Amino acid sequence: MLELARYGARKRVRGALALSVGMSAFSVLYAAFYPSIASGFDVSEYVDALPPVFVEAFGLRAFGTIEGFLATELYHFAWVILLGVYLAYAAAGLLAGDVESERMDILLSLPVSRGRVVAENYLALVPGILLVNAVVAAVTWLATHAIGYPVAATDLLAVHLLSLPYLLCCAAVGLAFSAAASRASVAQRGAMATVFGLFLFETVVTTTDYAWLGALAPMRYFDPTAILVENTYDLPAAAILLAATLVLVAASVLYFRRRDV
Repeated sequence: MLELARYGARKRVRGALALSVGMSAFSVLYAAFYPSIASGFDVSEYVDALPPVFVEAFGLRAFGTIEGFLATELYHFAWVILLGVYLAYAAAGLLAGDVESERMDILLSLPVSRGRVVAENYLALVPGILLVNAVVAAVTWLATHAIGYPVAATDLLAVHLLSLPYLLCCAAVGLAFSAAASRASVAQRGAMATVFGLFLFETVVTTTDYAWLGALAPMRYFDPTAILVENTYDLPAAAILLAATLVLVAASVLYFRRRDV
C-alpha cells in the first residue's frame, strides 16, 4: 500500500532538505538581526507610522519582542507567503506534469485507480512538509537561545503544528489545479496566483466592511502572531483548514476520474 506515495516522497527528499536549509537560513538571519532591533530602534514609533492594513497583514502588533519579530519576519513572510506559494506550485505539477509528458498514460495502464494516483501523489508531499517544520523549529529554538532572547519550545512547537493545516491547504489548492490542467506550467501559474491573490485579497478587505469575504483565504485561519505572542491556539481555525483540504483533495479526485487524459 502507498507505493506511489513512498516513491514520490523519496524523489522529493533532496528538495525537502534544500528547502529546510533555506528556511533555516532565514531563521538564523532574522534571529541574528534581532538584538540590533531590540537595543537601538524605536519599534513602536515605526509601527504607528504604518497603515493599519499593513500592520494586520504582517502581524506587527508586537514587533518589538522576539516572538513578534519572528512572527512577522519569519512566519508571516517566509511561512505564510513564500512556503505557501511554493507548496501550491509544487503540488500543481504533480498530475499535470505527468499528463503533459504522457507518463500518466503509462501509469494508468497499471492496475491502479485514478483516485489512488491523485491521493498518493498528494500524500507524497506530506513527509517533506513535516521535515521542513521539524528542522526549522529546531534551528529557530537554537538560534534564539544563542542570541540571548530565547523563545519557548512550546510556542515554537505550537506555531509549527498549527501551520501544518495551512500548508496542507495550500498544497491542496495546487493539487486542484494539477487535476484540472493538462500542462504543468499552466497549473503552476494558476496555483501560485491563487494563493498569493488570496493573501492580497484578505489583506485588503480585513480592515473594511467586507472583512467577512476574507474567510475565503486560508491565511485568515493561521495567525503566527497570535500563537507566539498571545499564546492563542485557534484549533477551530485549524479544523476549518483541514476540512477545506479534504474537500479540495476529494474534488481533485472526482474531477480527475472523469477527465480525459
